[in-house]
Amino acid sequence: MGDVYRARDTRLDRTVAIKVLRDGAGDRTDWRGRFEREARTIASLNHPHICTLYDVGREDGVDHLVMEYLEGETLAARLARGPLPLAQALRYAIAISDALDKAHRKGITHRDLKPGNIMITKAGPKLLDFGLAKERRDVAPAESLSELPTAMEPLTAEGTILGTLQYMAPEQLEGKESDARTDLFAFGAVLYEMATGKRAFEAKSQASLIAKILASDPPSMSGLQPMTPRALERVVERCLAKDPEERWQSANDLTSELKWIAEGTASVAAGTRTILGRKRELFLSALAVVLAGVAAWSFLQPSPKAEPSITRVEMSLPYDQELGGFVAISPEGDRVAYVARAGDGTRRLYLRSLDEFDTRAVAGTEGATDVFFSPDGEWVGFFAEGKLQRVAVGGGAPVPIADVPRGAYGASWGTEDVIVFARFQLGLYRVPARGGQPELLLASDPATLGYFLAYPQILPDAQHALFTSAKGIGVVSLETGEWDIVLQSAQRAVFVESGHLIYSSDSGPGLFAIPFDLTRFEVRGVPISILDETLMVGSTGTVPYAVSSTGTLAYLPAATAQQTLVWVNRNGLERPVTEEREEYETPVISPDGSRVAFERGCDIWVLDLVRGNKTRLGTGGCNGRPLWTSDGEVVFSSNRTQEFELYRVSASGVGEPERILQRELTQHPFSWNPKDNVLAFFDVGPDSDWNIWMLHEGKPSPFLTTPFNETFARFSPNGRFLAYVSNETGRDEVYVVPYPERSTRWTLSRGGGTAPVWSRDGKELFYRHGGEMIAVEVESEGGFSVGAPHVLFTETKYLRESIVGAQYDVSPDAKSFLMVRREPGSIPTRIKIVLNWFEELKKRVPAP
Repeated sequence: MGDVYRARDTRLDRTVAIKVLRDGAGDRTDWRGRFEREARTIASLNHPHICTLYDVGREDGVDHLVMEYLEGETLAARLARGPLPLAQALRYAIAISDALDKAHRKGITHRDLKPGNIMITKAGPKLLDFGLAKERRDVAPAESLSELPTAMEPLTAEGTILGTLQYMAPEQLEGKESDARTDLFAFGAVLYEMATGKRAFEAKSQASLIAKILASDPPSMSGLQPMTPRALERVVERCLAKDPEERWQSANDLTSELKWIAEGTASVAAGTRTILGRKRELFLSALAVVLAGVAAWSFLQPSPKAEPSITRVEMSLPYDQELGGFVAISPEGDRVAYVARAGDGTRRLYLRSLDEFDTRAVAGTEGATDVFFSPDGEWVGFFAEGKLQRVAVGGGAPVPIADVPRGAYGASWGTEDVIVFARFQLGLYRVPARGGQPELLLASDPATLGYFLAYPQILPDAQHALFTSAKGIGVVSLETGEWDIVLQSAQRAVFVESGHLIYSSDSGPGLFAIPFDLTRFEVRGVPISILDETLMVGSTGTVPYAVSSTGTLAYLPAATAQQTLVWVNRNGLERPVTEEREEYETPVISPDGSRVAFERGCDIWVLDLVRGNKTRLGTGGCNGRPLWTSDGEVVFSSNRTQEFELYRVSASGVGEPERILQRELTQHPFSWNPKDNVLAFFDVGPDSDWNIWMLHEGKPSPFLTTPFNETFARFSPNGRFLAYVSNETGRDEVYVVPYPERSTRWTLSRGGGTAPVWSRDGKELFYRHGGEMIAVEVESEGGFSVGAPHVLFTETKYLRESIVGAQYDVSPDAKSFLMVRREPGSIPTRIKIVLNWFEELKKRVPAP
């Protein structure tokens, strides 16, 4: 029925929500009547848990409501992650029932109470959407289903009733009179779902669902959640009684009962402690005489000091999340922040307190990377959308600190309110935490440090910082920029308060520790392996872990590298290429369609699709991003010297790889132009991170070098056009330009896209967005024209795109896609935490 916009009230300098009737709705009497009824209803209510109405009006024929702007998420969105803790469920239930009591006393029945119409904010729940509310004077029963609650989330909209039926009372389904007790039935269904994480009534069809509501009782709450108090279960059972006469007769009585349950639940632990305390007093009195002599002797003896217990726990992510390779822990060790991809493919920042079961998605952090805490633990810093940002752990919108194009490799927030961060192949920068212009602290230098500087940590003196370089772990002065290497063959080092450097190494899995003199900036003794578990390797090639100042360790264990190459047709049906489960990445099909080149670990392999045999192409260094040339050779990138450079080798595996380009910065191949044997490749510029260059007859030249990031360049089969991805709008989108003149540009994707691949006949372009495979019809022979994108299939079990490499290819006939299916157990979904870890560390590695 309506659309809701976020807006700014410039007169009163506040953010508001404006709800307007959709186009054409103003001409429908029933819609305008519902809209006006909602305005009247909300205006008559004043309650802290009911959304406030500020204004109502009609402007240029558009009806609108100006309402309180609420930051948070709907209860429906929260329940998608599982049930609420009991104490929280009771708090929300009391607030909602109290709001209903206020409405009912005004003669208003909501008639559409459901999780989608309850917003969870920092101030608690807020009841929304009174568009279907009924005032007491409206006594006529509903004449049609058009007056019933509707399905669309998060707010009620015109359409089918499926989806809201789960919260409708029997009298609503039978078209009978609705009153306050109808809302209490819906309230019972909502409370049932808050406490158990399951809907009270579920079925496969609308008819079956209606039958269940009319004749069946929901499963026992204690059967789903054994710790559910029997008193709460009785409250819900009475709410869900089929006969309104057997339900609670008022929300006021219901609120009182819920408060009584909440008070009793909170007092159980205290009461238990009191009883035990009284028993203890009697016991001590009986032993007073005996202990008198013992006490005198004991007073003179040193009392043994109890050692803190070392506790290992595992934090599992919600079912639709996949770890993105970044984790941080607050200085006090009580909160964990991490980056994960949700089911829609979007990478976000998530927060979780260790004393709670719930994980909270932080609004406004889409695309987040490199998570770190402020020294007081009240802020979380991160990079997203080309900016260094911070967000309060208690909630609120992210605050920009500085412009930082993509390519940040770690950051640290010092006690002097200074942040030091690293930029890919450029160096270390410092910036005030309150915001400002970043200042270069230490530049990358191939002759001394190498081009890769990353993962700074400001040391306790606030005057120096650790960092990772190609030469090892270094220390740099924040005042002078002077530096020194303190530990070779190490990376991603962290100084911890126990007096050790913790780091990862190529010499073995897990973590190592070595004593570190913080005054002389010197390591002492020999390194000791302190965690031999294989850890996850993040998207930037390092081991993600974090240590709090109180001695809590958090790290990401490696998932089992089990993946399968499969063919997936245009309808999403798949068949295996091979039954072998291995680590496959960036598969590309040869020009004749008979072979596939792919990454496995740090090697390039070629799989013969006919005979099934595999060939490894060259060894040495780390190799990746294979690309077929038109004559059947394979181009790839390798760091066998130091930086990633371009090589080519015969696909037969005979002969050594030949370096075809030597430059000072990293390169990865993108696409081969069969028309004139031009190679499009990725390069890094001084003012931006990811650019598109061309290599022709051994000579490199820039093609797209902007302040934004351009990746995934792909030539059309006739060589006349180039598809690529850019983030200039703030998100990745797919574009096409003519080659080589770039005289115009076409936008192919809508709402985001990445990894474009052409069909062999040049009549289609494919790209991915989240779990969607999307096709676009194009004309690329005469001129260039583009059709509308359409989704072929949606599936999140296939490997997602890496930084510059597509994780799929298209068969020569464009009827199938070669994709990498992630097998169960291959997706990282756990964070391991060790409490009081310093106790274990000090036993194994003596402090300096």
